[in-house]
Amino acid sequence: MRTLITGIGTLLTGNVDAPVGEPGDLLVTDGRIAELNTSVTAAEVDQVIDVQGATLAPGLIDSHCHVVLGDYTPRQTAVGFLASYVHGGITSVISPGEIHLPGRPHDAAGVKALAVLAQRSWSDYRPGGMKVNGGSVVLEPVLTEEDFRELAAEGVRWAKFGFGRYADPADGLAQVSAAQRAGILVTCHSGGASIPGSKPITTDHLMLLKPDVCGHINGGPTSLDSDGLRTIVRDGGMALQLVQAGNLRSAIELVELVREYGAEHRVVLGSDTPTGTGTMPLGVLKTVAELSSLAGVDPAVAWAWATGNVSSVYSLEAGLIEPGRPADLVVLDAPWGSQAPDALGALARGDIPGISLVLIDGEIKALTSRNTPAAARKARITPHIPEPPGSAHVC
Repeated sequence: MRTLITGIGTLLTGNVDAPVGEPGDLLVTDGRIAELNTSVTAAEVDQVIDVQGATLAPGLIDSHCHVVLGDYTPRQTAVGFLASYVHGGITSVISPGEIHLPGRPHDAAGVKALAVLAQRSWSDYRPGGMKVNGGSVVLEPVLTEEDFRELAAEGVRWAKFGFGRYADPADGLAQVSAAQRAGILVTCHSGGASIPGSKPITTDHLMLLKPDVCGHINGGPTSLDSDGLRTIVRDGGMALQLVQAGNLRSAIELVELVREYGAEHRVVLGSDTPTGTGTMPLGVLKTVAELSSLAGVDPAVAWAWATGNVSSVYSLEAGLIEPGRPADLVVLDAPWGSQAPDALGALARGDIPGISLVLIDGEIKALTSRNTPAAARKARITPHIPEPPGSAHVC
């Protein structure tokens, strides 16, 4: 299957160092980006997508999405939320542990079994076409070096610290370090307790534990204090995860610290949903708009924080528009009626852009998002195709 994408007004690369690229035609072959600024013509391909001057961007990656098993959240008793997130431009999510599973086990055998089960299940199941990176092991004091080696051998790549049965979070150092030695990336809860049974994790805990990712550093939902934020940005070295279901004031403060210390490469975005905040299909898109409009972040850079930076931190293939990468792409524009001329202008104003097309591995998964406002310019597909199930309108 060869698809030619033409009429690109703005190209977002996902690369925080060069977030806007040359908007030439793009060729997709067998689900991957084959050529940028291609000279291939419409007569040589199977499908042409004319975005009519709109913006083409990498699909958003939600670095903190509370999946469990299947497209269902026990926390909010909602079905189909992940397929709905695709209509918010999210083409991949990363699980911070299947912590909302009713009766979640705490013994070593159960903890490992859940992680492997989720990893296997999500490897083969794509709700709405979305790629779900599930099976993040929840760290417990009973886990040993051998357990982490076994998990890594089974394909478990990530771990979450902050919900295990530790009397003091400082006691988790042995498990955090053992997981990292096994090649498993560790995300750590930060700030106040988020659910019954969890504990606050302070700056001192984080500096002791040295996780790879400081989860929801702007609050999940309760943020650390200002001095703690400065310490982590200045001295921590860990990735800095900003989320929608957190503290917006802290997020703005963190952006100022990131600029001060040149830490732009460490920032990743996520929704931290579904939680008590609810399910939020536009959660990551809304965070990009808030950081762009309220914290003065270049919208193209904020988009890279939700795509290429996530790809780099979590070692994913998707997230960048460059040859060889999966064609996980979003077409977006200023919403119909916006004062902005394009998607970047809309984000800078705090408007949610309209999404008119989502591709995952080069396949169209959504036309005319059912969750965003209508885009001022819609993508046109040749040959004409019917709207995929669940989209808002027929194209």
